[in-house]
Amino acid sequence: MLIISTLWPNAAQPRFGTFVESSIRALQQETEWEPVVVNPIGLPPIAFGKYRALAGAATSGSEEGIAVHRPTFRLIPSVGARLNPGAIVSAVLSLARRLHAEKPFDLVDAQFFWPDGPAVAEIGRALDLPVSIKARGGDIHLWGAKPYSRRMMIAAAQQAGGLLAVCGALADDMAVIGMPRDKITVHYTGLDRDRFRPLGHTSLRACLSAELGFPLARDEHLLATVGALIPRKGQELVIRALATLPRARLLLIGQGPDEGRLRQLAADEGVADRVHFLGSVDHDVLPPILSAADVMVLPSASEGLANAWIEALACGTPLVITDAGGAREVVTGPSAGVIVTRDADAIARGIRLVLEKSRDALTVAARANRFDWVANGRALGRHYDRIVSGRT
Repeated sequence: MLIISTLWPNAAQPRFGTFVESSIRALQQETEWEPVVVNPIGLPPIAFGKYRALAGAATSGSEEGIAVHRPTFRLIPSVGARLNPGAIVSAVLSLARRLHAEKPFDLVDAQFFWPDGPAVAEIGRALDLPVSIKARGGDIHLWGAKPYSRRMMIAAAQQAGGLLAVCGALADDMAVIGMPRDKITVHYTGLDRDRFRPLGHTSLRACLSAELGFPLARDEHLLATVGALIPRKGQELVIRALATLPRARLLLIGQGPDEGRLRQLAADEGVADRVHFLGSVDHDVLPPILSAADVMVLPSASEGLANAWIEALACGTPLVITDAGGAREVVTGPSAGVIVTRDADAIARGIRLVLEKSRDALTVAARANRFDWVANGRALGRHYDRIVSGRT
């Protein structure tokens, strides 16, 4: 199969799209499907700033047994989004034809609906191959609200042999904007259960405090928020809530354009000494942070099904999250935490509610038992099998 995905790790962004890579590796290991990945990298006419590193990362080769090709396409930052599907087709189609001639594909797959989905639909037509497209949340909620991208995504969905959504709520949202609901299969994320598990070492909090450079008293509560520093994730609301929680500290894990504004807000709220910006942390560091935290707080305006939710639960840490995307498919009982409205006062009340009731870490972690990369890979293979057999 040919997988065309703008979400895939590269040398400049080693954590970018790791959940896609994990799913495809599980597919390769658990089924007879042989994936070939094309990871198009968008570059502006002059590669400046972060794009300079991305230009250097546009290399191809075998990566742990998967062939990965990285052609570049012309990108106009901020204003050229409607051109991206066509630019990807222009950059990828000749490569796809060559690879198909060398070893024929049975299917073309997109792992994100925008801009990948419309591009894959056009490439599928050109190669006369069936198409699968997966939706993850932001692609539907953001791009589905823009008339030009919504039209292109709906057309791609109608052509596709099958569609995937990361949760049932997202599948319903896809149908609302005009995608055929009978084509959509819910495909939950996986989880590295060896890495994400409760780490109950008695000195874990003290070790993290020393290693990451933040003070932590024995009687202080530790809150964690995992996500890109962008308004949609709601870190602003967590900082405002923190102002009413005097015995709590907040760890913000993630990077993004909102960092400067959030730092200023923390100072304005008088909590700058209790808000710690950790940036993007290695996946080996994230499980100890989540295990040490008392609560993982993420008041997103929209989500599909956030990996951070599942990873926190697997580490034995309950959630305070908003009713976004598949939240109700994850918080299915009191041990998993609470769902709150998206305002600072409600978030603070939710945090207090979780802190007031002690939860056994293993009981919390059991809420994540159904999320597994092996199950994810096998389910993905069955989905592709259905598309191919349906066509024949």
